[in-house]
Amino acid sequence: MSSELIRIFDTTLRDGEQSPGCSMNLQEKLTLARQLEKLGVDVIEAGFPIASDGDFESVQAIAKEIEQAIVCGLARTGQMDVDRAAKAVGSAKHPRIHTFIATSDIHLEHKLRMSREQVLEEVDRAVRQARGSVDDVEFSAEDATRSDRDFLVEVFSAAVAAGATTLNVPDTVGYTTPTEYGALIEYLRERVEGAERDDVIFSVHCHNDLGLAVANSLAAIRGGARQVECTVNGIGERAGNTSLEEVVMALKTRSEEFSGLDTGIATQEIYPSSRLLCSVTGVQVQPNKAIVGDNAFAHEAGIHQDGVLKAAITYEIMTPESIGRASNELVLGKHSGRHAFRDRLAELGFTVEGEEFERAFKRFKDLADAKKVIYNEDLEAIVADSVQTVDERFAFESLSLTCGSAGPPKALVRLNVDGESVEQEASGVGPVDAIFKAVTELTETASRLIQYRVHAVTAGLDAQGEVSVTIEEEGRRVIGNGVHEDVMVASGKAYVHALNKLEWHKRQHEDLDAPRGI
Repeated sequence: MSSELIRIFDTTLRDGEQSPGCSMNLQEKLTLARQLEKLGVDVIEAGFPIASDGDFESVQAIAKEIEQAIVCGLARTGQMDVDRAAKAVGSAKHPRIHTFIATSDIHLEHKLRMSREQVLEEVDRAVRQARGSVDDVEFSAEDATRSDRDFLVEVFSAAVAAGATTLNVPDTVGYTTPTEYGALIEYLRERVEGAERDDVIFSVHCHNDLGLAVANSLAAIRGGARQVECTVNGIGERAGNTSLEEVVMALKTRSEEFSGLDTGIATQEIYPSSRLLCSVTGVQVQPNKAIVGDNAFAHEAGIHQDGVLKAAITYEIMTPESIGRASNELVLGKHSGRHAFRDRLAELGFTVEGEEFERAFKRFKDLADAKKVIYNEDLEAIVADSVQTVDERFAFESLSLTCGSAGPPKALVRLNVDGESVEQEASGVGPVDAIFKAVTELTETASRLIQYRVHAVTAGLDAQGEVSVTIEEEGRRVIGNGVHEDVMVASGKAYVHALNKLEWHKRQHEDLDAPRGI
């Protein structure tokens, strides 16, 4: 029996980016979009074009580059929103406009201040306008799980009549439960006019406020939904969104429970996608995160280790290799050339070309001179560190540090600022404080450090240090990431990376007060 496709709609670049500090610049979004296509997602929601010029440019750039996946732009039902989204995705080979409006009485009364009749008129007008630009239109009823069921039937029926072929039923505030949600999908499928058509698909978009996003999405699939909206690592507003890797691997691993259903995801690209996102945003997944966490395939208890050594299936329901996770084996040395380096990156799921490859290769050579054992995780960190240094006002060059019990730590930092090499010495209560003070003076920033984290890329005394810093300026919060065998150098690079993110946002027009999610 042939499998029925469950479409994977990835909103990492739109809803996922709305996680505090997880904003990305154009180059970072392009890098992730390429990996998402390699992962095999069916739809890439590239952004919210009306929100800012930066969002518009990102969606437009992704639309021009992506070959196979549908490229989607989000829009409220307002005419300007829909028009902006249409222009942003206009050059895509497979464009989609995703328009939404709230339908719960809570939102109608307190946010929209509209009647149900006015909402129905907006749905009809917006969907028809979108269909005038693209053939593929998705409509979402924001806060659907707190909406009146019969009103939802009216709204979705109006959307289908106007030309929408994907009907999204969002659990916007993570309120529903699996039994309730599955029943809602069945109810709508039975009653929405036009839902019986082969080209009409019900979609689900679940938030994780009660930790039920994946369970709710799977229940909706049982109820007849055939598109799941999700993000890599489950990132997103508040408690996050449905985790792409968890839904996909649940369907694959428990195929007997979801008979005849499958996705088009290349599961061996799951782990590389997760690691790339972590490196770009600077946000690590918790160690016990399902599928992609550091402990997901770790066995410490003696009885578990004994069982795994005898037969992995005793405690592993999937293999690390099935999600593209390689072992911590030594892979390359300082005598390895470009060809071997490129081949190993390809095995790990990375495609790096041009200047990015040259930067990565130089970092590899520098690291090979500094430590004897180079692991796959080291290479992943090198690649991520190399793809984020594009279109930056500030570039980290060098650091000299004096610290100990004799006096306050002093840091001499050299940066390239607007094409000019400059240096500054500063003292601090600790070495990191001294580094940040020197960088602050060189960049003349008014930012404030919110959080500082250090993460060892691999085990051992010679492990690379991966540092992430969260900074804030004028209400905008960003996360910077830096990797180096010297954790103090990694700290300086992380702070400079965060400042470059702030500068990128400053160059874009300010947000237009658009609501950011469904």
